[in-house]
Amino acid sequence: MLIFLSILTINITYKKLNIYRYKGIIGFLLFLFFFNLGGLLCLLNNETLKDGYFANGNCIYLKIWVKDEPQQSGNILRFKGQVISGYQEDKQVKLSGQILLALKLDNLKPLKLKYGDEIIISAKYTAVEPPYNPAEFDFKAWLAHQNVYHQAFVDQNHLIKTNNNVGNTIIKHALNLRKEQIEKYRKLIKSDEAFAVASTLILGYRADLSKETLSAYSKTGTIHALSVSGAHVAIIYVVLDFFLAFLNRKRGLKILKLVLICTLIWGYALLTGLSPSVVRSAIMISILITAKVLTKNTNSYNILAFSAFCQLVYDPFLIWDVGFQLSYLAVFGLICLQPKIYNILYVRHKWPDKLWSFISMSLAAQIVTFPLSIYYFHQFPLYFLFGNLFITVPLVLMMYLGIAILVPWLSFLAPVFEWIINFTNSTLKWIADLPYATFSSIWINLPEFILLSLALGLFIYGLANFNKRFIFSSLAVFIGYQVLIVCDDLNTYHQQKVIFFSLRKNYAAAFINGRESILVTDLTATDKSYDFFVKPALSQLQIEKISFLNLKQDTIVKDFILKNNQIVFHHYKILLIDERLNYKSLRGNGQFSSLWINGNTKFKLTALDPAINYKTVLIDATNRDYKIENFKKVVNNNYLDVHILKKNKAYLVQLTQ
Repeated sequence: MLIFLSILTINITYKKLNIYRYKGIIGFLLFLFFFNLGGLLCLLNNETLKDGYFANGNCIYLKIWVKDEPQQSGNILRFKGQVISGYQEDKQVKLSGQILLALKLDNLKPLKLKYGDEIIISAKYTAVEPPYNPAEFDFKAWLAHQNVYHQAFVDQNHLIKTNNNVGNTIIKHALNLRKEQIEKYRKLIKSDEAFAVASTLILGYRADLSKETLSAYSKTGTIHALSVSGAHVAIIYVVLDFFLAFLNRKRGLKILKLVLICTLIWGYALLTGLSPSVVRSAIMISILITAKVLTKNTNSYNILAFSAFCQLVYDPFLIWDVGFQLSYLAVFGLICLQPKIYNILYVRHKWPDKLWSFISMSLAAQIVTFPLSIYYFHQFPLYFLFGNLFITVPLVLMMYLGIAILVPWLSFLAPVFEWIINFTNSTLKWIADLPYATFSSIWINLPEFILLSLALGLFIYGLANFNKRFIFSSLAVFIGYQVLIVCDDLNTYHQQKVIFFSLRKNYAAAFINGRESILVTDLTATDKSYDFFVKPALSQLQIEKISFLNLKQDTIVKDFILKNNQIVFHHYKILLIDERLNYKSLRGNGQFSSLWINGNTKFKLTALDPAINYKTVLIDATNRDYKIENFKKVVNNNYLDVHILKKNKAYLVQLTQ
């Protein structure tokens, strides 16, 4: 409010006090005002800070309604719920907040839920767990950016479905409409993979795409084609603009054209179930064409900023959404960088010129989003230009045919549509399998990301304005970035550490020496738990060679010995307590760094010879909860350090500094 009053006072006394001489101060105040406004909106939208947040009460039951389209995987139905009220022993109280629900369905009579359905569940929920292992996906932060902080697992028999259906009428209608179109696709398209691509590409319905197909699109830099976004809306706009070009004669007809195009674009958004990416694109393009029709001079940067501002006022947490960040960065690249790249080369002939125009667009979008892409996704597709050039024509054809076959008298085009999808998938898989198709396992930390982004920004600005200072500044910043990268590489070559991973039912410990690791685990390379909990950490540490071992395999290799329930890695020694020591006692003496308890063993720590010394006790997730508690009590009574490798942080032993 103080900043706003300051700006208002400056505006009133602008001429009188000659404030035009201090434009920098005014600009700074404006930026400060909007920054604080954003912070205020975040606070106002944060559910946990509200008095009626459901987790702050003591209700027995919660009444909620299904806030999004439920997604089924096996016999588990997942969806977000909006809490309406809660039931205490003697009354019903009004509550607020969102909760993530996983509903276990009955195999014989599975419950059917849709957007807006009202249900009552018992108030048994837990806070969303943070990541426990290095480089693990932060599911808690991802949900927090959607204003969800708690989750619950509910059995179908412990749920009551009322006859009420609440929620937004427009969204409800949009989802029902999309469901009808998906059913049409299911009848017309025989191939499951082609159906999944069609549903995702045209209607924004996240069907079950195979890992192979997703990997092909990702490795070729064409993953954006599977997200209904600005490119799809732009394709529709180009066609509509072409067919309605005859309305450009008079201002009144131009306004009519504007209304028709906006109506049809938002109709398509409705067809896709009003998915966030489509709504974002529809808002951007609606503001763009409205500005062009109603004003003579338009500023693309202001239009882009205004569309982002409108969405952030509605949902300030969108600022953390990766899709939001990448889409606006890509459009900024097209506005700012594409004309400059295009003007580098003059092409005389029409079709080569169009090809060069598209290449410049692809380069601009890829360059601008490059730092953010490798920061989030840790890979860079080398053949992105080839992939994007190839997919241009098939994408346009798939868009037009995909919408056309939804019209009853054009459904005969379905086989052609399916063939194009299968051909596109096959070609992209071939490109993805080419040598050096992608650079993967690119891990940069936040300081490195900031330096890389700053270097890129300074270089683009300096090149665009022919400013040597900015170009040399960008080179200096880039050198700083490279110094950090080289330091990281040197550290990886000399690293010696042990990571005991925190898992749910399994065990895993990585013994790392440079860029090689011996992974002692009961997981395999194809297990989901390995992909989700273990692999990211090894990838981040730039491990190139991984040797899988089991605790029951006696092994002696360089710097590593696993034998007779003992593990020795350099100077770090572990005594293994597992089912092989059930009802036995250990006699002798020895000095160990850690005691590793595994396999729900029946061995009692009191059966250890007092001459056997150890500093830390590690209890992994293969032990049952009651066993873990019993071992924990014994260790605490002896004033020893204990670390439980279940719902706790992974245990890291740094052998080199």
